[in-house]
Amino acid sequence: MYLFVWTLVTEILLLTFMAFDRYAAICHPLQYTIIMRKEVCILVAIGIWVTGMVNSAVHTGLLLQLSFCSSNVINHFFCDWPPIINLSCSDTSLSETMAFAADLVFGICSCGLTLMSYWFILRAIFQIHSTEGKKKAFSTCSSHLIIVSFYFSAVIYTYIRPTSVFTLDKDKMVSLLYTVVPPVVNPFIYSLRNKEVKEALKKLTLRGRLP
Repeated sequence: MYLFVWTLVTEILLLTFMAFDRYAAICHPLQYTIIMRKEVCILVAIGIWVTGMVNSAVHTGLLLQLSFCSSNVINHFFCDWPPIINLSCSDTSLSETMAFAADLVFGICSCGLTLMSYWFILRAIFQIHSTEGKKKAFSTCSSHLIIVSFYFSAVIYTYIRPTSVFTLDKDKMVSLLYTVVPPVVNPFIYSLRNKEVKEALKKLTLRGRLP
């Protein structure tokens, strides 16, 4: 569970930073290499991974202090926070409070920053006069926007709710949207934007059609 929460928060923060990267590329193209220089990217990446690590350590530490009196069978595909809290027979108020605070910071704030970035991006795109320029700008953002839509909607639905309204059977299916879909879809979405990959697919298709 420690590793899962660590990677979950880290991916949320990375997706948010990627939205800022798109904002810098489209809204400030001339200053992009200065804003997104190598040192900045390395420091941000390290900061994001350390933040995810500390956050996960706090939640896992609080869960280790809970008591589990009856069943030890988790109603989920993996050790997620909601089903484990649901099994505890001790006071979970502190763990729930810390989880809610983390959800607001990493879920709502990250989503808000991402939406803000895309608001400025859309405003900049609509100011572009050429159709080709608009298409190029949209193609830069489309892959990231698809993943963000899947990820944020599922994570916010799953975690930013009171524990009393958890429906574990439904939540198991929703969890697939942020645990399985992005890792499976990512290689296709991002690689299909690569010109070399597109050319290779065209050649492969043409070969398949030839007798």
